[in-house]
Amino acid sequence: MNSISWPDEQRKQGFDSWLQSLQSSHALRLETLAIASADASARRYLRIQANEGQSFIIMDAPPAAGSCASFIQIAGQMIEAGLHAPRVHAADEAQGFLLLEDLGDLTYLKALKAATPAEADRLMRAATQSLLQWQLKMDAGRLPIYDEAFIRRELQIFVEWCVQREYGRSWTETQEKWWAHGCDVLVKNMLEQPRIAMHRDYMPRNLMVCDPASGSPGILDFQDAVAGPISYDLVSLLRDTFISWDEEQELDWAIRYWEQARKAGLPINEDFGQFWQQLEWTGLQRHLKILGIFCRLKHRDGKPAYAEDLPRFFAYAIKVSTRYVQLSPLTHLLQDLQGSMVETSFTLR
Repeated sequence: MNSISWPDEQRKQGFDSWLQSLQSSHALRLETLAIASADASARRYLRIQANEGQSFIIMDAPPAAGSCASFIQIAGQMIEAGLHAPRVHAADEAQGFLLLEDLGDLTYLKALKAATPAEADRLMRAATQSLLQWQLKMDAGRLPIYDEAFIRRELQIFVEWCVQREYGRSWTETQEKWWAHGCDVLVKNMLEQPRIAMHRDYMPRNLMVCDPASGSPGILDFQDAVAGPISYDLVSLLRDTFISWDEEQELDWAIRYWEQARKAGLPINEDFGQFWQQLEWTGLQRHLKILGIFCRLKHRDGKPAYAEDLPRFFAYAIKVSTRYVQLSPLTHLLQDLQGSMVETSFTLR
């Protein structure tokens, strides 16, 4: 098998021992082991090729990074709801190792970047259908609540890691007041929306093309799901971390979602214009948080590549803050960091 590096000998030994037990309990003859992917957290994913052409994914999730229990629990709920989550074949929760169904290596992100407009439309509509199914069938009452303290903690990541660490800025008293006002507006918007099951990272990188005929996605990275505002997952899909669309296209997909959500009985705003504002303001909170997270990945975690997408998020944020007078204080703060993007046109492509 391929050589895999480990942070320490103890974890390597724990993995080797667990792997040996799997070969006995699941009658597997392992042939190759390789890195499948890694994400922004401490988790990583290994792909195992076994006898008879079988392929599995192993989640390597060090316990210090969080428990695997929520992943196992939510995966089970999703499968019961008819959603395509990877099945958990075996688990060692104490060590943080899971043997999972392999959903392949074609992410929505990869497929969308290579897709024709018609194919992109088909894939995004399929993703929207799965999102509606998630919102209708997942039980928000079994998830942690995305409350005011949670929202404000996320916004503070922008201050600590983007403003202070990346740009080395210290705000004046007036700027602090602008920030407080902007945060109040964004928090109020999110708390006033109906609270439903929220994936929290429903974006193309976490969706897999498992059924090319239908495009219906496999869904990953759901372990941090919460009960939160109804617009959050849709804006995560439409205004993604790594790919962007013209606003006309965003609106088309959003209107189709809104119409179907109303017909399905989801507690969505009956006025699309008001729902669109909710979505934009929710997206702004998310994008400010991600600006902070990407700067934190660069400075704390030694992953500078994430910072390459900072301009995309400044563009998203400035586009929204300049559109609504209630958010104008945030425009001043963003202009202080990225003034040229306000002075001239900005590009989301």
